[in-house]
Amino acid sequence: MAGEVNGETAIRILLVDDEEEFVTTLSERMEMRGFDASVAFDGQKAMETLKTRVPDVMVLDLRMPGIDGMEVLERVKKTNPEAQVIILTGHGSYKDEEQARRLGAFDYLQKPVDVDTLVKSIQKAYQQKIESAYAAEPFDESQSPQKRY
Repeated sequence: MAGEVNGETAIRILLVDDEEEFVTTLSERMEMRGFDASVAFDGQKAMETLKTRVPDVMVLDLRMPGIDGMEVLERVKKTNPEAQVIILTGHGSYKDEEQARRLGAFDYLQKPVDVDTLVKSIQKAYQQKIESAYAAEPFDESQSPQKRY
């Protein structure tokens, strides 16, 4: 039933982490909470996934072999600026957090993270995405309830 929850489209999330057992378990826990979750085990796979499936929210580890999380974050914000990115790392520093936020990360969380804390962050990120998309839509005066005379 991934993709819909109670007849509504589920929030699409992409979990990117090279710790396969961790990210697979996290994906299952997110699915149980009604998210449409997919996983990528490294930065390269995450970038490939974005070509066919743009998530509403990406949960991204920093330290991975090959393309690291900062590089993925930077590329994602250039190619899909509307995608929200939450950094979830066990090895980050204040300097990493500063850089991630400068590159456009919505949130920066440390492992281990309480799943409810992560869920709230994902929901807030999704809400911001929706509000940004709504604000970016051009105003159509014909849809306005007030008419000018």
